[in-house]
Amino acid sequence: MAGGNQMTIFVFLLWGLSDEPEQQHILFLLFLWMYVVTVASNLLVVLAIGTDTRLHTPMYFFLAILSCADILFTSTTVPKALVNIQSQSRSISYAGCLDQLYFFLTFGDMDIFLLATMAYDRYIAICHPLHYMMIMNCQRCTLLVTVCWTLTSLVAMTHTFLIFQLSFCSKKIIPDFCDLGPLMKVSCSDTRVNQVVLLFLGGAVILIPFMLILVSYIHIFLAILRVPSAQGRYKASSTCGLHLVVIALCFVMVIRAYLCPSSSSSNSVQEDTAAAVMYTVVTPLLTPFIYSLWNKDMKGALGRLLRGKVSSSWGK
Repeated sequence: MAGGNQMTIFVFLLWGLSDEPEQQHILFLLFLWMYVVTVASNLLVVLAIGTDTRLHTPMYFFLAILSCADILFTSTTVPKALVNIQSQSRSISYAGCLDQLYFFLTFGDMDIFLLATMAYDRYIAICHPLHYMMIMNCQRCTLLVTVCWTLTSLVAMTHTFLIFQLSFCSKKIIPDFCDLGPLMKVSCSDTRVNQVVLLFLGGAVILIPFMLILVSYIHIFLAILRVPSAQGRYKASSTCGLHLVVIALCFVMVIRAYLCPSSSSSNSVQEDTAAAVMYTVVTPLLTPFIYSLWNKDMKGALGRLLRGKVSSSWGK
């Protein structure tokens, strides 16, 4: 079957985390709770940054964009999983699967690119503090976010188009989300082109931001070591430590989901599903708490927001 002819008649079956009705009820409540908390916490971060003039800096601007990307990233997959659990249906249409794949890749890659951008921001702030506001001005920040969005959209579009060229001969079982690896595994077409593109393009999406982050933090740590006072070193490294925790969490999940080989056995599919859940649900859930609980400025802004004492508005 050609890809274009499958649009209206083909469906995939999503592999659930459990077949037991009692466990599915628990999973539904757990996923619903995690989704609500993820959206609410990231939305609070965005509102706190937008309504508090103390946080109108490039670092918090990128954090607000990261929170928006996490909301959209989680919303791409979790609502469909919730509907499937509640309705006892595991099907997703061919067109729906391709749509989910495109947005899944776009917002997932956006997280990685934004983390690299935030590392660059910390590098400029610590290594070139006197020129920070001149370099990281509003136009530069907007340009960096626009470049991230454009690149991730192009990457996602390329992968989605290549998947569209594949054929699928019958109902196939894939993990809970439509992703590149599972879709290529169940295709009855030759996927060598897809695999090569995934190796080079996907590798570049992961490795280039990782190398930029690594180089930025090598310079940052060298600069911190040259700070004469212990208080100055602590202040310079505090926000970097939080950023590194988020980076480690994100890249560990990405490496497990995409770079660890797996077989086609049912246990492997379950492991891949669990890894996908960790990457798509747990990481966006933990990120706002990591930044908020250990960041004095964020805690203060969230407290003022919840008390209704804001010092600015989006329009200002």
